[in-house]
Formats: sequence, structure tokens, C-alpha cells
Amino acid sequence: MKNIHLIDRWSRMALAIVLAQWAYFWLAGSGQWAAYAGAVILGGTAWVQVCPVYRLFGVSTASLSAYEMGTAWKVLGWAALLALCVGGSYGSMFFSRKLFLEEFNAMNHFYKQTLFLTGKDEREKANAEYDHLMPAWLAFQSKYKKYRPYALRKDTNLSANLVSVQAILSSVEPGVRSGDLHQAHLDLEKVRPVFQEMLKRNGFSMLSVALVDFHDSMELVLDAAQAQAVQKIVLLYPAVSEKLQQVEEQANDAEIQAIRQHLDALMAMAQAKQRDGLSDQADKLKSSFVKVYLQRG
Repeated sequence: MKNIHLIDRWSRMALAIVLAQWAYFWLAGSGQWAAYAGAVILGGTAWVQVCPVYRLFGVSTASLSAYEMGTAWKVLGWAALLALCVGGSYGSMFFSRKLFLEEFNAMNHFYKQTLFLTGKDEREKANAEYDHLMPAWLAFQSKYKKYRPYALRKDTNLSANLVSVQAILSSVEPGVRSGDLHQAHLDLEKVRPVFQEMLKRNGFSMLSVALVDFHDSMELVLDAAQAQAVQKIVLLYPAVSEKLQQVEEQANDAEIQAIRQHLDALMAMAQAKQRDGLSDQADKLKSSFVKVYLQRG
């Protein structure tokens, strides 16, 4: 005998969809299989409308007959499940891709700084950046050896790339610390094409990488603008402008020029201490960025 009401059934199916999406898009290993198992159990009991646990304890949610719900409510319920399935999958694809880029950029920042400083023969600063680089790289490598976001799901070369980069970064340590800094710089240069090929192979344009990198710095300026902290905007501007220059190196059409115009206008207002318009100008900057990021990020 059925012991699950239609609303109970929808709730189980909704949770099953969430667990399945969580497992497919976000998890790896035992956690992934546990989430899949939960999705199957919830989806199965919802499908047959029988819950063994309810039966064991003599509980039933089927006391209110399903036919007492209007047709409109039933249509709405099934439509909500469909929307959850489609929207959740699309959102997971988008945000898992975005998270990968953010984590890559955070790690890559330390790589680029170490590369730059070894090239400038600044050993002390290069050592400090290398001290940040290795923990960031090891965390990145550990995660993506096990887990594949949807955008990288079909990449059969990723594991080999991670091993290759690990070997290079480990081998340059003696040179960075106290050895031949120039040779260490040349060896570090070998990482760059590996990263570029990995991103290109998986559909990540260098523009999308630069946009995500710029976004993190831009958010600091937006927060300062909302707080009307003009001096902070002035202090943050050079770093944010440099990040935007990296975007402009990849593309500099009218939409990206609009980002530059709004950023420079915000800086001009901060220098003139025009606090009243900062919030509106910050909104314009964010809107111009979002327009580009959603289309091309």
C-alpha cells in the first residue's frame, strides 16, 4: 500500500535531484557514491510511492488523498521539479567552471610572481612567493587529481599535466633558494605552456581567465566605493588597473573599453573626493563587467 503523499513524493524527488547533481558536478570518491546512493533511494521511494521506513514505524503521509490537490498545483509541482533539474544542472556547470578558474588564478598568481621575480634576479622576494606557490599548487593538484569539474570531465591529459607541473615546480626549488636563479627562471617558464594548453584544450579562453582574475580585484574597489572610502579606491586602483590591462591584452572591443571607462571614472571621482556619486558609478562598473563576463567568461 502506498504511504507517500504527492507533496512528500515531490520533496523526495527534489532532494534526489539535488543529491544527484551534487554527486555528478561537485563530488568525487566515496562521497560521490554516497550521494548517488541517497539519490537512488529517495528517487526510488518517490517513484513507487512506498517508504519502507514509514511502514516500519507505522507512519504514512498518504492520509490526504492526492486527488484533493487541484490540477494547477500538480502542474506547478512537476514544473518546479523540471526547473530544478535544468536550472540546477546549468548552474552547477557554470559555477563549477567558475570555481575552477578562481582556484587556478589564485594558484597561478603565485606562479607568475615567482616567475617574474626569478627573471628580475630578486632572490629574497622570489623565495617568499615560492613559499606561497607550493602550498597553493599542492592544494590545487590534490583536489583536481581526484575531482573533475564538468568542463574538464573529458580531459584525459589533465593528470599527466598535473604530474608534469609538479615535477617542474619541485625541481626548481634548489635554484630558487640558493642556486642558479636564471636557470630556475628558465625551468619555471616550462610551466606556462602546460597551463595554456590545459586551458585551451578545455575551452577556457585566456580572456575568461583574465576576467576572473580582474573580478576579484574589482570587488575590492566596489566595496570601497559603496563605503565611500575614496582613499582606499585610490590605493587599490593601480592593482585593479593592472588586472584590467591583462583583460585588454586578450580583447579590447567596445564592451571591454566600457569597463575601463567606468573604472577610470570611478578613480577620477575618488581623486576629486566626489563621494555622492561613487555608489552609482560602482554599479555601472559592475554592470559593464557582468555583461562581458556572462557572454564571454
